[in-house]
Amino acid sequence: MKQKLLLVGCGKMGSALLTGWLSRDIDELDVIVVEPAGGNVLEKNFNVPVVNSLDKLNVEFRPNIVVFAVKPQAMDQIVPNYGHFVGPETMFLSIAAGKPTDYFQNRLGNSASVVRSMPNTPAAVGRGITVAYRNHAVSDDQKLIATKLLGAVGEVNWVEDEGLIDGVTALSGSGPAYVFLMIECLAQAGIRVGLDPILAEQLARVTVAGSGELARQSTDSASVLRQNVTSPGGTTAAALDVLMAKNGLQELISEAVLAAEKRSRELSG
Repeated sequence: MKQKLLLVGCGKMGSALLTGWLSRDIDELDVIVVEPAGGNVLEKNFNVPVVNSLDKLNVEFRPNIVVFAVKPQAMDQIVPNYGHFVGPETMFLSIAAGKPTDYFQNRLGNSASVVRSMPNTPAAVGRGITVAYRNHAVSDDQKLIATKLLGAVGEVNWVEDEGLIDGVTALSGSGPAYVFLMIECLAQAGIRVGLDPILAEQLARVTVAGSGELARQSTDSASVLRQNVTSPGGTTAAALDVLMAKNGLQELISEAVLAAEKRSRELSG
């Protein structure tokens, strides 16, 4: 049976998901986008129907899946409008940070089938990772559908404890920003030792990207991969003496992730 999907919001993450669905040619998926801005551009780029408001849909249209891909601060104005779609045949899938499943149940109804997910921005190139949680109303079949949709842009994992999503948000959801900061820092350090800024930026980007791909493909742990690069008494060892010192990189990263997790819990409350 054809699955009717309503994508609410088509910004960076919504576009990444839509690109993944279309490029993977997911069978029997019929997509309509609700996007107040840029409707004509979306229709041209993706060749899918786009409406700028919910009331532009056919009154008889009932989606099997509603994906909320709008910013968290816009949810209060948007989510309640979709309450009339609640039913056993419809699943609501959210990718918004800091919005737990009971947030949606309070606005849609306690019987709403809700999946809360946290993807990250590498989804834009098919290298994302998403962790998801389903509420009591989501069936096993709906979970499989959600896995397939989220898997179109990368790897997917599920947790049984919704509270863990805050830690996921802090690690993988915000994590790409930490990596991009590393690239910035490496490039600036390269300039400091005399490299041309363009070369320093290229070296930083390709080094981080290549190391990430090596880590992805290797069966070795990150610790072993690090050791493989490090010769005793060599240049890498000299650098790691600084990075691995007390109050070094591990401590900074831990503090950063804890701060992000705390903020995620605050937003959830």
